[in-house]
Amino acid sequence: MTKKVMIKGDIVDDQTAGFYQFFGMPAVSPSGVADVLNDDSGDDNDNDDDDDDDEELEVDIASNGGDVFAASEIYTMLKNYAGNVTVNIQGLAASAASVVAMAGDHINISPTAQIMIHKAWSQPAGNADDLDHEASILNGIDQSIASAYEAKTGMEQADLLQLMANETWLTANDAVDKGFADEIMFADDQQLQPVNAISHIPPKSAVNKLMNLIYKADKDKDKNKNKDKDKVKPSKKENTTNDQSAELRNSKLAILFDKNQKEAN
Repeated sequence: MTKKVMIKGDIVDDQTAGFYQFFGMPAVSPSGVADVLNDDSGDDNDNDDDDDDDEELEVDIASNGGDVFAASEIYTMLKNYAGNVTVNIQGLAASAASVVAMAGDHINISPTAQIMIHKAWSQPAGNADDLDHEASILNGIDQSIASAYEAKTGMEQADLLQLMANETWLTANDAVDKGFADEIMFADDQQLQPVNAISHIPPKSAVNKLMNLIYKADKDKDKNKNKDKDKVKPSKKENTTNDQSAELRNSKLAILFDKNQKEAN
């Protein structure tokens, strides 16, 4: 049984969540996510196996963001989750919600959804020294946020900080192209595929997986070309290429045998 976490409404700390609940406003807090992750009520077995710890987890996101540190708590919990985490960006994953999204092992995005990233902000008050101090705090927060994007996309942090400074809105295609998402949802996987043949025709789901695999391989190849050749020893570069070839081969086998990529590796 797959567990489901809903990131809907504002992302707030646990105390503020009580305020939202009182007025019936949608919100998500770290304790609410923890409750789902720790919920074993769906167990039908009384054994002491650790299978429940490896249970699949789906995270549905449609949120304008919220508290940076509450989002950091949620991100950390999802990254520490033992099972596979699939994130589905259904609407807007903005600001802090985009950070939570980066915790997924696999990130899907609806063709009509967007990811918005920007620099953190606050409402400071005080003298010039106070404002300088606040600015240094915000710069540190921006670097922490960019670290989550960097871990997922592989982009340079300086480039990510510039995207954040520009308040960048990413369409589904942009998100996949830059590595913020792995796949666009509903990419004809469920499309009716009438067949009149005596041979086996690959399903659309396998075709789409292959297209995503080819895209990832091409992106990794371009990234290696842009690296400074003087800083990379030939033997290390050769080993990297061999590792990527092995990963590509294993991924192809996973698609053919309808297994997920983790099992293949």
